[in-house]
Amino acid sequence: MNTIRLIHIKYRIMNWTIIKNKKHYLKALDRLEEIFDSIKGDSTFDEAELLVMLIENYETETEPVFPEPDPIEVLKYEMDQKNFKNKDLAGIIGSKSKASEILNKKRRLTLSMIRKINKALGISAETLIQEYELAN
Repeated sequence: MNTIRLIHIKYRIMNWTIIKNKKHYLKALDRLEEIFDSIKGDSTFDEAELLVMLIENYETETEPVFPEPDPIEVLKYEMDQKNFKNKDLAGIIGSKSKASEILNKKRRLTLSMIRKINKALGISAETLIQEYELAN
């Protein structure tokens, strides 16, 4: 369905269409703010539901998609947050040299390392398996 033309609510007619620009988006936000506290049965309840769908659709279409985070940067961040040092990572994955190579992006994480890091630091395996550039 490309557009939502008219919705009759009791004695009121709404004329909302798919939001295609910032001006209409802001207008829809303003109207939604006015009627946000509508409850089922109110004459504005259906309009509020429709505006939520239209606004969500516009935001999905126009907001940038965030790339997957770099797994090594996530690892470094989590280590910092949990006060882990390189030697702590070495204890998780097996050796100081491997830990250094991983953190400096000289070596890729293996499946075994990913499992151990996931268990020890709580970083999702989905994040850790993402591709990343190795340093030269």
